[in-house]
Amino acid sequence: MLIEILAAAGEAAPQNKFGFAEALEQGGFIAYATVAILGVMSFGSFYILFTKWFEQNKILKQGREVRTSFWRAPSLREGAGKLGKNTAYRQLVDDGIAAQEQHTKMTDSLEAHDWLHGSLARSEAMVNARLAGGLPFLATVGATAPFIGLFGTVVGIYRALINIGIAGSASIDKVAGPVGEALIMTALGLLVAVPAVLAYNYLQSRNKRIAEQLNGFSTDVLANITSGGNVKPAIATASTKTATTAAGATTKKPATAPATGTTTTTTTVKK
Repeated sequence: MLIEILAAAGEAAPQNKFGFAEALEQGGFIAYATVAILGVMSFGSFYILFTKWFEQNKILKQGREVRTSFWRAPSLREGAGKLGKNTAYRQLVDDGIAAQEQHTKMTDSLEAHDWLHGSLARSEAMVNARLAGGLPFLATVGATAPFIGLFGTVVGIYRALINIGIAGSASIDKVAGPVGEALIMTALGLLVAVPAVLAYNYLQSRNKRIAEQLNGFSTDVLANITSGGNVKPAIATASTKTATTAAGATTKKPATAPATGTTTTTTTVKK
C-alpha cells in the first residue's frame, strides 16, 4: 500500500523544466558555447594557480637551503654543487662564475663589476620572466569572463523577449526559461572571474617576494666574486662563527678543583 502511494506521488509530482540542463538545452548552441568557453577559462586558471604555486614553493625552499648550506662552502663552485641542477639559485651562481671567466678573456677594458652586474641582472630577469608565465592568462580571464557571462545574459533576455512577442503575453512559463538561463550565465561569468583575479594577486605577491630574495642573493654573489671570496653575507658569517665557538667550547678541558691539602699563607703588613 505504501509503495503504491509513493509511486502515485512520484507520478503526480511535476517535472522541473527550469533546471540547468534544461536552460542550456533551451539556449542552444550559444548557451553551450558560452559555458564551454567559461569552463576552459576556469580549468586554465586553476591549472596555472597550482603549477605556479608548486614552482614558487620550490624556489622558496631553495632560498632557505642557500641561507643554511650554500654560503658555508669555501668557494662558489663548491657551494653550487650543493644546489640542485636547473634551479633558479644555481642558474645565478653558474652565470656569475661564467661571467667571471668571460671577463678574463675580454680584450676591451671593461670594469669587472659592471660586466658581472649586467650578467647577473640578465640571469635574474630570466628567472623572473619564467615565474611570470601564465599570469597574463589569469588577468585576461579575470577581465573578460564577466563579459562572456554577460553575453549569455543578453542572449537569454533576448530570447525571453522573443517568447513574449510570440505568445502575446508575459506569462511565467514563457519567460522563466530564458531569464533563468540569463541569470545562470551571469553567475558563471562571476564564478570564473573572481578566482582568477584572486589567484593573480596571490601569485603576483609571491613573485615579488621571490624577486627580492633573488636580487639580494645576486648582490651577495657579486660581492663575493669581486672580493675574491672574502665577502659573504652576514648571516653566513654569523653561522660560521657560532659553529666555531661551539666546537671550541666542546674541546676545552674543564678546570681542575684545588687540592684538599693546600695551605693558606698569611702576609702581615707592618704599619
